[in-house]
Amino acid sequence: MKTHSLKPILIFVLILCVQHSFFAQTNYPSPVSSGTELMATGQFEPTWQSLQQYKVPDWFRNAKFGIWAHWGPQCQTEQGDWYARHMYEEGSAMYKWHVAHYGHPSKAGFKEVINDWKAQNWDPEKLVALYKRAGAQYFFAMANHHDNLDLWNSKYQEWNTIRVGPKKDILAGWAKAAKNNNLPFGLSVHAAHAWSWYETSQHSDKKGELTGVPYDGKLTKADGKGTWWEGLDPQELYAQNHTLSEGSENPKTINQQWEWGNGASIPSQAYCDKFYNRTIDMINQFNPDLLYFDDTALPLYPVSDAGLKIAAHYYNHNMATHNGKLEAVLFGKILTDDQKKCIVWDVERETPDKIQANSWQTCTCIGQWHYSRSVYDKNRYKSAKVVIHMLVDIVSKNGNLLLNIPIRGDGSIDEKEVSVLEGIAAWMDINKESIFDTRTWEVFGEGPTAEKANPIKEQGFNEGKVGYTAKDIRFNQKDKVLYATIFGAPESNICIKSLGKSKVDFKIKNIQMLGGTEKILWKQYADSLVIEKPKTIPNNIAVVFKIQK
Repeated sequence: MKTHSLKPILIFVLILCVQHSFFAQTNYPSPVSSGTELMATGQFEPTWQSLQQYKVPDWFRNAKFGIWAHWGPQCQTEQGDWYARHMYEEGSAMYKWHVAHYGHPSKAGFKEVINDWKAQNWDPEKLVALYKRAGAQYFFAMANHHDNLDLWNSKYQEWNTIRVGPKKDILAGWAKAAKNNNLPFGLSVHAAHAWSWYETSQHSDKKGELTGVPYDGKLTKADGKGTWWEGLDPQELYAQNHTLSEGSENPKTINQQWEWGNGASIPSQAYCDKFYNRTIDMINQFNPDLLYFDDTALPLYPVSDAGLKIAAHYYNHNMATHNGKLEAVLFGKILTDDQKKCIVWDVERETPDKIQANSWQTCTCIGQWHYSRSVYDKNRYKSAKVVIHMLVDIVSKNGNLLLNIPIRGDGSIDEKEVSVLEGIAAWMDINKESIFDTRTWEVFGEGPTAEKANPIKEQGFNEGKVGYTAKDIRFNQKDKVLYATIFGAPESNICIKSLGKSKVDFKIKNIQMLGGTEKILWKQYADSLVIEKPKTIPNNIAVVFKIQK
């Protein structure tokens, strides 16, 4: 074929691409109908352009640190993350554990785990008070996970914790505890992906005596006669009355289809309508100060306008309940630069390697997202030192840290987690002024990790790739005070190159060490500030020098 004959084809392809881009922004395969739950009207419309009016409230920028109870029925088994998906993967560790403890997934699916979850030792007041003691300035609870169980008295999801499992309104308990402890209340919503996430429940064994016998993902309401779940429709939980996504036999394919492309089965309008209605109902019931979606950009985007309508409703509803002032914080993942103006960027288990222009948040966990007995047994929790180092680094780059403390199925946390929280609290008692209400400085830090590139890849997961030492320093400021935090106990004099006379336009008046009483000796040279090593170091986690301008 001659070269010039490609031009018409290339032009046609270009037109299709432009049309697709426009379609993704303005038209949706599964648009949300007017719905039972009406979208609140007001300043915000369900478009990205309208959402760019958003301004991050100061209270969130000041807060810096939140704690998350990423807790639901998957914690009951104590086997870790994504149990309700992996238990349907023949030969996997979770499949084997499930067969041994519940039976084969064709006879005993994840709904049996839900029935087993009773939350009998859950004391939300005690837990939230402990989180506040550790320095949390806001508290998050999980409203639902990809397992599709709503943890409140949901009007639109019959599989909820009032009817099954604990027989308790979990969110109401968390909301009351947050209010009693005067903490802003956040809710995380993960259920938009149940459609594809549960597809493993449609599969069957490929070997053994039950080869070809379907798992329980396609059960119907009629199949429940005479069972504990009689009257409930398993399809309202599993949502598997649809054709499988391309490549669903490979468990990892879902990672490439998270944005509803690459052969993903597209959710029906009924599914999108239900997700919209139950989420609006949740917002209206609990008036959350923060709302987190475990989705690229917004839930069901770009195949549905549900996420955009929920976002507009959330902002308008929040303004209506705050005398016309917007105090809400809404999170999304893998955002474009324009989308970062509309909602707060959340990165999972990751920290950007430079200061961000817009407020952002890292979400991470001291163990796995769902409680894991293995992590406990093998002493694999993040230490208080690791958490504090992450927090200081994140704050220096204009971010907040949301930390999950995994909760056991019975509603309690273990003694090793309590120890981590106590370690965080002890550091906060002395150094919290260097964290809360601060803002970034001209540079975020210096030292080996500041000079090493650690770029973000997709949604996150780059944490743990750098190791901090006492040569690493991070900065932030408040009024006329600059805080310089040393990662660890300094072994010699501290040399801060960024604070040489030729580098700054202010005069240093005094330097104190938080947690210490001795006089700090220092001298400012043209190329650096040198602080003599104090005789007594208040802690070996992170030492903060308070520099008066």
